[in-house]
Amino acid sequence: MLAFLFTFFFSLQRLLTAAPEKPLVLQAAPLPVANPLFSVGAVRDERPGRPAVAWLLTPTSAMVQPVELQGGTEAALRQFAARSLPAASARYRVTVRVLECRVQEVAAANRQAAGQLTVRLAFDWQNPEGRTHTLTEYRSGARYQRPLTDRTAVEAALQQNLQGALRYLQQWLTKAVKQDARLATAVRPTFSYDIHQTEQDTVFYDPNRPLTWADFTGSPRSKGKYAAAVYSSFAYQGWPRLNNGVIDLNIRLKVFMVRSSSWVAPEQRTAYNLNHEQRHFDITRLIVERYRRKATPDSLTVDDFNSILGWQYLKSFTEMNHLQDQYDQETHGGTDAAAQQRWNRRIDAELAAALR
Repeated sequence: MLAFLFTFFFSLQRLLTAAPEKPLVLQAAPLPVANPLFSVGAVRDERPGRPAVAWLLTPTSAMVQPVELQGGTEAALRQFAARSLPAASARYRVTVRVLECRVQEVAAANRQAAGQLTVRLAFDWQNPEGRTHTLTEYRSGARYQRPLTDRTAVEAALQQNLQGALRYLQQWLTKAVKQDARLATAVRPTFSYDIHQTEQDTVFYDPNRPLTWADFTGSPRSKGKYAAAVYSSFAYQGWPRLNNGVIDLNIRLKVFMVRSSSWVAPEQRTAYNLNHEQRHFDITRLIVERYRRKATPDSLTVDDFNSILGWQYLKSFTEMNHLQDQYDQETHGGTDAAAQQRWNRRIDAELAAALR
């Protein structure tokens, strides 16, 4: 009985102190793409408890043993990606999150092991403004059968499935970069002015089409210090379109005056007064040009370009009202000819610079 117990405890001690199984080695599997759209910047193992990747049968034991990837899961997958992808710089530097990666074996006939592999990865990307997007997930699996003495099938199954993950992400990005705004890396605004006279009650600003008194159709004010008044304002419309990872933003600017809100008093239809009102219209055009110059690619973020444009619009609208008031105050509503000449020169100079 004592001999039996001694043998049992000796065997148990050998089992508990047995050398751990050699780690699995991932060989590189080059992606057949000369210039991939992505590189792998980091790998995060998010499996609960971060267990060993594989639970394998060994030739000397009827029980499965934990077997890790060489260097650990994160390091092994990061190295696998680095060696499998070309060294060329890529547009998207992604983080791979390991949600599931497990090989589980059971005994099969003729001293064989039957294994099942399950892989689930998530791919994250941080855009230029620092916002992280989960782009897509990859799920795959495989079954195999191997001799207990040969682990080649295990390493091959892992290699093929992880190569499949890299190939999947490249294919996904190739399609998504044309339509998924999350992948935008920059905003490229272009501007155009609406000058077509298509509305009965609206005159759009056109340098080649100055105002005439016929454009002032509103009822004259019975009392007041002004000989005429022009109601001018501006608006914009934007059409974003994703083009190879860049948001092409076509912005249509509208500088206009409203005929029915603009008027001239009787006996005041002089060239001098019309010039004064034209200069109000010119000031509106100049403010819009300043607004356009503020909306640069550096000032517009891919996440919030609409809000930025809207905020700049409100600031420019306030600037317009302030400048219009200053113009009227300094020219005394156009009655100070010397001040009017100074403003004419100032406006002409800025218009010439804007329209070059």
